[in-house]
Amino acid sequence: MKTKNESIGSMAAELKAWGTQIDLLTAKTEQSADMAKLKYTQELNSLRGHQQAATLKMRELEDASDEAWIKVKETADKVWDDLRLGLNSATAKFK
Repeated sequence: MKTKNESIGSMAAELKAWGTQIDLLTAKTEQSADMAKLKYTQELNSLRGHQQAATLKMRELEDASDEAWIKVKETADKVWDDLRLGLNSATAKFK
């Protein structure tokens, strides 16, 4: 099992990479036709919401005491999974 600092570092790197992917999808959306643009914009808004939740959860992890960290990590894993799945789904739709 990773330590608290290892987990937070790994999550921060992953969150940064996902932010880059979301930015690339946003750029693709800008070039889409109007109807597709609306659909993709909604998808991107959902992704940005998941990204914000992940960022908040990461901050909560950083601030958690060693005892509370394990419980917070469990909920953080769920938030991370939601963002990962949403990003994978959006990336597949945007191809």
